[in-house]
Amino acid sequence: MDVLVLGSLNMDLVARVERLPLPGETLLGSSFVTVPGGKGANQAVAAARLGSGVAMVGRVGDDGFGEKLRSHLQAENINVQSVSVSPQQPSGTALIAVAPDNNQIIVVSGANGEVGNAELEELVPYFEQARVLLLQFEIPISVVQKAAMSAHEAGLLVIVDPAPAQGKLTREFCEHISILTPNQTEAELLSGMEVVDKESAIAAAKSLHQQGVDTVIIKLGEQGCVCANPSGTFEFPAFAVEVVDTVAAGDAFNGGLAAALCQTKEADLKTAMHTHEQLQSAVRYASAVAALAVTRSGAQSAMPTLAEVEAFLRER
Repeated sequence: MDVLVLGSLNMDLVARVERLPLPGETLLGSSFVTVPGGKGANQAVAAARLGSGVAMVGRVGDDGFGEKLRSHLQAENINVQSVSVSPQQPSGTALIAVAPDNNQIIVVSGANGEVGNAELEELVPYFEQARVLLLQFEIPISVVQKAAMSAHEAGLLVIVDPAPAQGKLTREFCEHISILTPNQTEAELLSGMEVVDKESAIAAAKSLHQQGVDTVIIKLGEQGCVCANPSGTFEFPAFAVEVVDTVAAGDAFNGGLAAALCQTKEADLKTAMHTHEQLQSAVRYASAVAALAVTRSGAQSAMPTLAEVEAFLRER
């Protein structure tokens, strides 16, 4: 097993619209689907489809959505032994409006909000096998912080997707994050700096690195991404593709990044990513995964396979 994921499992209720509604406005949608989602589960599926061995730790409700969420991950060859069932809370849900160039998401945590000490204990047996821990902010942030600390001390590479962003991070938390991957909006909130282009994004990334995060990758959508770590900074352009649905682009990137880093032959991933050649290669791979994902509808259903990503990169 390569990748361990602690995070959310949601059922996504997705409506497609010509544009996003204004406050107080009612719009007619063109379609509606119910699909498995949740940032944790999305990233788990992304990594699994790229050939990584993946285990998921989280919680669902004792309901139809929960049953479907667990069975869907099993069908993706993901270990769900540590996905427990809450007798009190329903499964998490996400209400998503998808427009051609953007989306709006409202997440109702449900059972995800109960993730706590029991799940932290479930993580520990996997530490001997896994190389990377993927974390996000759709479960209690106090749990995310404790998980980052224990995984970091166990020698795992800790990749944190700070979404949805919930204010600035403590220095103690930052010092246990190997890679932080905010988008433009999240980078502004976390750094307190305006991010409008690659130059300002690099400044924000440097600021977050100075707060204790080892490596910061700021995702800028069609502008690509920028990176800052102890070896310096670099930027990477986005692949030009026809965008259909951006809902799971960030999750595709993180799952792809974890899978790419696990493919390196370096025994110590923390050392490997300080070599810009290694990190740039992983970022290129993750960017390709995200690019393919946005050409398709849905979240987990949009995640590309290993063969698709390899073919895409050969063509580019």
